[in-house]
Amino acid sequence: MQSETFQNEVELRYKLYNSIFLTLPLDGIHGTGILIPLMKDECRKGLEEGKSPVEILDHFFEKQTNFKSETEQLDFMFRVISYIERQVVLLDALEDAAFLDLHDARRVGKIESIKSRLSSDERKEKIGDALKDLAVRIVLTAHPTQFYPSTVLAIINDLIDAIQKNDLLQIKMLLTQLGKTPFFKKERPTPYDEAKSLSWYLENIFYQSASELYGDLMKEVSNPEEQDGNILAFGFWPGGDRDGNPFVKVDTTIAVADRLRSILLANYYKDIRKLRRRLSFKGVYEKVVALEERILQAVNGEDTSSRIQQVEILQSLAVIEKQLIEEHDGFFVELLHEFRNKVLLFGTHFAGIDIRQDSRIIKQAFDVLCSTAPELKYKNYSLTFEDLTKLNTPVSLFQSDDEVVKDTLSLFGTIKEIQNRNGEKACNRIIISNCRGEDDVARVFAMAKMCAWQNEIPLDIIPLFETIDDLEKAAITMRKLYENEEYAKHLEFRGKKQTIMLGFSDGTKDGGYFSANWNIYKAKENITKLSREMGITVAFFDGRGGPPARGGGNTHKFYSSLGNTIENREIQVTIQGQTISSKFGTHDSARFYQERLLSAALENSLFDDPEKLLSDTDRLIMEKLSDYSLAEYQRFKSSDKFVPYLEKMSALNYYGKANIGSRPGKRKQSEKLNFEDLRAIPFVGAWSQMKQNVPGFFGVGSSLKKLEEEGLFEDARKLYQSSLFFKTLVANSMQSLCKSYFKLTEYMKNDEEFGEFWSWIHEEYQLSIEMLLRVSDQDELMQTALFLKDSINLREEMVLPLITIQQYALIKIRELEKKNVTNDTKYSILQKLVIRSLYGNINASRNSA
Repeated sequence: MQSETFQNEVELRYKLYNSIFLTLPLDGIHGTGILIPLMKDECRKGLEEGKSPVEILDHFFEKQTNFKSETEQLDFMFRVISYIERQVVLLDALEDAAFLDLHDARRVGKIESIKSRLSSDERKEKIGDALKDLAVRIVLTAHPTQFYPSTVLAIINDLIDAIQKNDLLQIKMLLTQLGKTPFFKKERPTPYDEAKSLSWYLENIFYQSASELYGDLMKEVSNPEEQDGNILAFGFWPGGDRDGNPFVKVDTTIAVADRLRSILLANYYKDIRKLRRRLSFKGVYEKVVALEERILQAVNGEDTSSRIQQVEILQSLAVIEKQLIEEHDGFFVELLHEFRNKVLLFGTHFAGIDIRQDSRIIKQAFDVLCSTAPELKYKNYSLTFEDLTKLNTPVSLFQSDDEVVKDTLSLFGTIKEIQNRNGEKACNRIIISNCRGEDDVARVFAMAKMCAWQNEIPLDIIPLFETIDDLEKAAITMRKLYENEEYAKHLEFRGKKQTIMLGFSDGTKDGGYFSANWNIYKAKENITKLSREMGITVAFFDGRGGPPARGGGNTHKFYSSLGNTIENREIQVTIQGQTISSKFGTHDSARFYQERLLSAALENSLFDDPEKLLSDTDRLIMEKLSDYSLAEYQRFKSSDKFVPYLEKMSALNYYGKANIGSRPGKRKQSEKLNFEDLRAIPFVGAWSQMKQNVPGFFGVGSSLKKLEEEGLFEDARKLYQSSLFFKTLVANSMQSLCKSYFKLTEYMKNDEEFGEFWSWIHEEYQLSIEMLLRVSDQDELMQTALFLKDSINLREEMVLPLITIQQYALIKIRELEKKNVTNDTKYSILQKLVIRSLYGNINASRNSA
C-alpha cells in the first residue's frame, strides 16, 4: 500500500513536475535540461556494459551533443550538476508534501498504538506516571552531511505548500527561483554561520511542533500540572563542539547562546501579543500586558537587570491562569496553556549547548594549568585518579600561547556566564570524546572546580566511548568513577544520574558494522547492570549519524528493540546533516519523528516484552558474528591498499576542500593521512560517493558465511525471526547495500595498483547480499520496506549522471597527477567538478536515516 502511494503521490508527480523543470533555461542556455535524460540513459547503458565513465561521457558528447571542445564539455557537466541538485530538492519537496499519506497515523510508533494496549481506566494514570521518568533529547549537530542553505530551505517549504495545493503556476515560479538560488557558498562557513543555519529549525519547526506534541500528551495524563516539560528537550552542538574544530572559541559559544535566547524571546513576545488579543478581561489583561512588557525588555535589554528566567515567566502565567479560572470561567485558558507549554519546554535558552572536546586536548590544557597557575604548589604533576578527583584549588590565571589550550581552560567560566544569563539548562554538559578511562573524566571534574566552581558543580560530565577497546572496558571505567567518594558526591548533587555517550560512527569506522553495534549493545548492558547496582540512573546518549554505517537507519525500531537489560527511560540522540532536513524539515515530519522517539521510550517503560531479551543461543550467535566480522574488517582495514585506495580513488580529500562546514576533515592537519585522525563523516562519505558503502556491510557476508560453515546458520535465521534488534541491523545493512552500485567503479578492477582490492570489496558486497537475503528469508533487498526502497531507487537513478561525472573527473585528475601536471587550469577545474558533485549526491541520500 505504501509503495503504491509513493508511486502515485511522489513518483508520478515527480515525472510531471520534472518535465516542466527540465524545460526551464535556468542557466541561461536553452536545452541543457533536455539533454539530461539522454545523458542518464547513456550512463546507465554504458555502466551496465562495463564501460568506464570516461568512455561513456566521451561517447555521449560525440553522439548526442555539439560540444566538441573540452571547455564546452566541462562547462556542460557543471550545468548538469546544477540541474540535478535542484531535481533532488524537487523530490524532497514531493516526499515532504505526501508525508502524511506515506506515513499512516495508525502505524506502530504513534502514541495511539501505546494507548490501544492499555485499558481505558488505567491509561491516563499509567502514561502520566511513565512520562515523569522518561525523556527524549534531540541534539542538532553541525556535522557537514547536508548542504541546503536557509534560502533553499525556505523555497522547499513554499514548494511543499504549492504541491499540496497542486498550484502548477506557483510550482513553476518556485522551480525557477530555485534554479537561480545558489546552493553553496564560496567561503567556508564559520561555526556561528552553522549555528544560524541550524537555529532555523528550532524557530520554524521545533518551536511549534514540539509544543503541540507536548500539549497533546498532556491530554493523555491524569495530572498534567505535575509534568515539568522535561519530556522533550533539545541540544545544540554548533558553537559548543570543539572536537577537532579549532575555529570554535568561547566568544562563539557565548554568541550562539545569546542568539538562541534572543530568537526564543522574540517568539515568546509574538505569542504573548497574540494572547493579549484574547485575554482582554478585567484584571487579566493588565497582567498579560505587564508580562509582555517584561519579555520585550528582556528581548531588547543588554544589562543584567533586563534578563528574564523561566521561573519568572511561569509564575506570571500561573497568576494569570488562577484569575482566569476563578473570575472568568477559564475562558481561553487552553491558549494560555499552549504558551506555557513552550516556556516549559524551551525555558529561556531554547536548546542546551553541549560542549565537546577531545580527551587529549583536555589533558594538554590540564597540564598547562597545573604547571603555570601560581596558586598550585606542584609544578610537575603526576597525579593518580584519586588525586585528580580531590583537586579543587581555585586558580586565577594560567599561561599559554596555544589558542586551543586557552579556549579549553576558559570554557568553565564561559559555561558559568551562560548559565547566569540563560539558566542552567542553557549549557550544562561537557562531552569528552575519545574518552579512554576514568582519568579523562576526573581531569574535567578537577578543572571545573579549579576554574569556576569550588563546591557543587552544575555540570554533567559525559564520557564518549568510541573505539571497540574503549567500549569493552567502559563499565570498568564507570565503576571506578561511581566508587570514588568525590565523584559520587557530584552525582548525588546531579540527582544520581550519569549520562554516557556512545559513538556509532567511530565505532563502525574502527571495528566494522556488526562488531560496533554489538559492542555498543553489550556496553549498554554492562553499564546498566553496574549503574542499577550502584543506585545510579544512567542515560545513554547515542551519537547516531545519517547512513546506517554511522548509526542511522530506522531509529525508532532500534530503540524499540532494546529489552529491559538496557536502561531506556531516556533517549538522547544526535541528529545531523540530511537527517535534520529529511526527518525534521517540515512540521508534519518533525511532529511524527518526535512522537516516534517518545513512543519508543514509552513502550520500553510501560511494557516488559520478554521477546526483546536475547537467549544464550542468540548471544552466542551475535558474539560470533561480531568476532568474525571484526576479524574480516580488521584484515581489510590493515591492508596496505586501504588508505591509499581512499586517498587516490575516492573523493575523500575533497571533503576538506569543499566549503561545507567549519570543521577540518582531519583531527590533526598533518601532510600524511593517518587513519586514526580521519573523521567518520568524510570516511563514510568517501565510500558513499563511490557507491560502495563499505562501512555499512563489510564483514557482514563473511561472518554469516562463517556461521554457515560451522553449522549455525539456522540459529542465525531464528535470531532474525525473534530479535527486533538483529532484524533492525539486517534492515539497515540492506539499506547500505541498496545504495551501492559497483558498476560505477567496475573499471577499477583493471587498475594495476587497486584492481585486486576493488575485487575484494565487490566479492564481500555480493556475499553480503546473498547471506542477508538467506538469513532474512527475503527474495530481494528491503522486501519489507518497498516504499523506502522505491525512494532510494528513484534518487539513485537521479544522481547517476552526477556520480558518473565525479568518477570521470577523478580519473582525469589521476591522469594529470601521473604526468605531474597539477598547476594548470584544467586540473583546477576538474577538482572543482569533484567538489560540486559532492553536494547533490549527499543531499540525495536523505532517506538513509
